[in-house]
Amino acid sequence: MTRNSPPRYPRRRRPRHDRATRIVFASLGGGLIGLGVIGAFLPILPSTVFFIAAAACFARSSPRLERWLLNHPRIGPAIRAWRANGAISVAAKIAAAAGMASGYLVFLLTIRPGVPLAGFLALVLMACAAYVLSRPSGPKDT
Repeated sequence: MTRNSPPRYPRRRRPRHDRATRIVFASLGGGLIGLGVIGAFLPILPSTVFFIAAAACFARSSPRLERWLLNHPRIGPAIRAWRANGAISVAAKIAAAAGMASGYLVFLLTIRPGVPLAGFLALVLMACAAYVLSRPSGPKDT
């Protein structure tokens, strides 16, 4: 390797945003982590989507926090699969669809909305479920 050639494995540099922008992205990422944790316990609120968005925010603000999310034993594989292939595991697809269906049922039974609101929410949740189910399950599904 010559003196002017790039290193073999370039290290990730600090994000190219100014300090204020990095603080905004880091704060947004922290808030998204909070929503993801809440979503892990509520059936109608997805959690993985918030963790993926948090990783994107951390990529623009803090490589250390991004690495933490990507290497997390529970959250990391889903984020890495999404980044690599836009993939969602079969188990996550089933959990997402079941969570949306059960959340809708709870909504219907507790809120007792009118037909327009119930129909609108049903359409939104069906569109979300169709998107989730249409994603590849892994690299071999492409």
